[in-house]
Amino acid sequence: MMMPSGPRPDDGHDKEFMNTLAKGLDVLSAFGKQRPAMTLSDAAAVANLSRATARRVLRTLAQLGYVVQDGRAFSLTPRVLELGFAYLSGQDWIDRALPMMKEVSEQLGESCSGSILQGIEIVYVARVPARRIMSTALAVGSRLPAFHTSLGRAQLGYLDGAEIWRRLRSVPIEPYTPYTITDMQALFDRVRADREQGFSIVDEELEQGLRSIAVPVLDRTGQAVGAINLSAHSTRTTRNEMREKFLPELRAIAQRISQAPQPI
Repeated sequence: MMMPSGPRPDDGHDKEFMNTLAKGLDVLSAFGKQRPAMTLSDAAAVANLSRATARRVLRTLAQLGYVVQDGRAFSLTPRVLELGFAYLSGQDWIDRALPMMKEVSEQLGESCSGSILQGIEIVYVARVPARRIMSTALAVGSRLPAFHTSLGRAQLGYLDGAEIWRRLRSVPIEPYTPYTITDMQALFDRVRADREQGFSIVDEELEQGLRSIAVPVLDRTGQAVGAINLSAHSTRTTRNEMREKFLPELRAIAQRISQAPQPI
């Protein structure tokens, strides 16, 4: 798990906003691969809370069964998976996509993934790995920066211009590779151009040697609910080959998902 993406809503002007709940979610989200266990002091520092507030939050989460305490350290329990599974069960397009993603992955010999957009990040919700193409292994639940991934750009284009800029200004722009686009106007223009052409290609911008192409998954109203991509090492596939061979397969899957009967 990771910290929530983007700035928190301005709760000072919303009488319905539950600040205590927000603090609890901040602590829950602070656990992850880098922090599988935290002391009370750790939780307070990471979530920017007082020690007294962090203590109340952790004790409440422990009583609800979401964390367990071992000495001074707190860690997550398997019950937190219920939160993620509840979300995935409501995303029926993922179940429809997986068999087709497996088929195209086997056919082309490359990894196929599905994601949703969350703030300034993408979250992987489906993953069919063919080979290890990144230095960091990806799995369902993994997050990557949306503006520097094909999966992210394929979805960001469906936001209005003001919202794209709001998210763009809230993200730390850093050069992951020599090919990373770091100019904000250029990133905005690329997102808009990808929306116009209906797909996104990211070429070694996030990691050298990694090339990927993605298309949006649309609902019946034409809004993006996710995206699917195919990834390959740059030595195996050119950009033109991706357009010619990968793009038609991805578009066919996305179209079949969008046209499938919706659950009542």
